[in-house]
Amino acid sequence: MLRPWQVSLVDRIDPSRNIPIYMQIIQALIRDIERGRLASGDYLPSSRQLATLLGVNRKTVVLAYEDLIAQGWLASAGTRGTMVSKSLPQSVKKKQPEAEVTMSNVAIDYRVAPPPDRSLALPAGPGLKLDEGAPDGRLFPAELLARAYRSATHRAARRNGFQYRDPRGSPLLRECIATMLKSQRGLPVSAENICITRGSQNGIFLSTQVLVQPDDAVIVEDLTYEPAVAAFRALGAKVLSVPVDEDGMDVEAVEALCRHNAVRAVFVTPHHQFPTTVALRPERRLRLLALARQFGFAIIEDDYDHEFHFESQPLLPMAGYGPGQVIYVGSLSKLLLPALRIGYVAAPPSVIDAIAHRISLTDGMGNTLTEDAAAELIENGELRRHARKVWQVYARRRENFAAEIDRSFGELAEYSIPDGGLAFWLRFDTDLDQLEARAAAMGLRFAASRSFMMRDDAPRGLRIGFASLTEQEAQSAIAALRQAAG
Repeated sequence: MLRPWQVSLVDRIDPSRNIPIYMQIIQALIRDIERGRLASGDYLPSSRQLATLLGVNRKTVVLAYEDLIAQGWLASAGTRGTMVSKSLPQSVKKKQPEAEVTMSNVAIDYRVAPPPDRSLALPAGPGLKLDEGAPDGRLFPAELLARAYRSATHRAARRNGFQYRDPRGSPLLRECIATMLKSQRGLPVSAENICITRGSQNGIFLSTQVLVQPDDAVIVEDLTYEPAVAAFRALGAKVLSVPVDEDGMDVEAVEALCRHNAVRAVFVTPHHQFPTTVALRPERRLRLLALARQFGFAIIEDDYDHEFHFESQPLLPMAGYGPGQVIYVGSLSKLLLPALRIGYVAAPPSVIDAIAHRISLTDGMGNTLTEDAAAELIENGELRRHARKVWQVYARRRENFAAEIDRSFGELAEYSIPDGGLAFWLRFDTDLDQLEARAAAMGLRFAASRSFMMRDDAPRGLRIGFASLTEQEAQSAIAALRQAAG
């Protein structure tokens, strides 16, 4: 008589699945051993018997048995047949579930920290997505990128560059970024001051790791970048907030918090404040640097879109005149493509060494080919040419976006045309909770107003990117937003 587990095995072998039959047999037998349906020392049918039972070629069963013997699950008993290895511990008998156990339906037996109720990134899906200031990836010529990758690949082949390497990143890209920061943004840096990261968010997280211990305080603005706050909290920091107005962060409020808390870092987006787009004025920048020296905290300066400033000259980064107080985080995502995931940190060598160590613990190294391809685009001038081209496109889209808001919303929406950056900060004379609920029902997806708020009484608004939308797409987006406003 066939054992019950054999019948169960028949039910779990399905030729239509996209898994080889021999692998299905292996998986089924291991599950039965783990669940106690097969005990140590139990004999299995011969390969011929099991092949007949399953309706498969005998060689398929032989291959499965041989793999399981090699792995230590089964043992050959010579002429007596094949048995479950006696070295395996006896399993506790478990009730066989009716459905097949997969990674998608299995119950876990360990504790895991759940994600937040609200995702930090807008999920993919149908409907119209409004980003918070992303570039238009369609404007970057795919052939330029392919050519840069080919060049990086050939260069790596010539130099044995396919091996593991320095967690600080590609030496070539570090040198290119240092030259760019020194010549265009006034930072007193060289390659030893640069560490390549997987985007600016990764740079923020790594910088916080080397600065903050549990219960240390990090100061942000009342309206700020939610993923940064989530990173601070994930590392055990106590996050405090201060007001932000038309001149940027309230630095007097920063001083007040420093007098009563062990502040280790202040996070700021001084060039185009996130989400409001205002610039931190020079007098407040100097005061913040003085407070950093006085109280011994680091300033994490997130300069996420320095290249796109449409009125006058952009203010130089604080790291240019406060290199001992500032950890500078930047990104090539707005210039190139977000999908490339290239960010960087500029800081004194001791900070870069500490960050590189953290990278070696979690990532080992970045993507050499992608980093060298980016360096190729910087070296041959293609990045600068692309920046000039898209600057003109985004400048037009900025003006058209403002005109469309005026036409659709009139006095219902208040805003100031941003001097720089790739997004508008919109305040509405309507119930934002209702607007957002109606927008979601219409399939309109954007970051919720509360995602920017550190306090319930902080000013509310929506940050809506314009750069990634053509004129027609912008008209459709604003029309949908107007409909949601009621």
